[in-house]
Amino acid sequence: MTSEATISTSRTRIQKPGYRDYYWLRSFVAGGVASCCAKTTIAPLDRIKILLQAQNIHYRHLGVLATVFAVRQKEGILGLYKGNGAMMVRIFPYGAIQFMAFDKYKKLISKKIGKSEHIHRLMAGSMAGITAVIFTYPLDMVRARLAFQVKGEHRYNGIIHAFKIIYTKEGGLPGFYRGLIPTVVGMAPYAGFSFFTFETLKTTGLKHVPELLGKPSRDNPDVLVLKTHASLLCGGVAGAIAQTISIIIAILWTLPDGVCS
Repeated sequence: MTSEATISTSRTRIQKPGYRDYYWLRSFVAGGVASCCAKTTIAPLDRIKILLQAQNIHYRHLGVLATVFAVRQKEGILGLYKGNGAMMVRIFPYGAIQFMAFDKYKKLISKKIGKSEHIHRLMAGSMAGITAVIFTYPLDMVRARLAFQVKGEHRYNGIIHAFKIIYTKEGGLPGFYRGLIPTVVGMAPYAGFSFFTFETLKTTGLKHVPELLGKPSRDNPDVLVLKTHASLLCGGVAGAIAQTISIIIAILWTLPDGVCS
């Protein structure tokens, strides 16, 4: 999610040599690194979520905090990070693809449709999220399988072994895409509203309180970028709003016919 806003349009923007040529590479690396840092930070909670959602027999009767302590006692502190290696293998290309695709889709939609900026953000965000999911879904499946395992009951010995078992015993390549449709259904609103909210908060903040939230870009002093604390705040709010909307949509999706009528 880019965090840039023009300070002045009266001056000619001066960019460092090669800036445009390597923008795609910068976007790819920035998206991948940012995603890896974020997912590693919340990896313990992600493992707990998988154990409780899938009703692991050892932890299904416990709450979140109780499960954290139980996993630490049974599997050690590293048990909270089980599956994070596969997550890193997946999340770097996922974040990089999503980050790059958002900019590409937004420009494409702007040229083809010409609607408001808000529609561009929402549509481009959803399309970028779906694109990233499709490309990295097999890695996500392997990550979830590894995270669900508990000490002493391992079916998979690592990422490569998990790929071999799923491929040979679950129907080859299609076996890696089980559950793709509901994942895409959930990702479309989440990614769309996440990018939409972040970009809207960023633009609004830099427009109304640039001294508080913005700082000059290193590449171009005529462009404002969000300060670190402002970027974290906007990202956190955007993620919370997007996740809430996705959960509401998921609940409505699963309700029996006639309940909402």
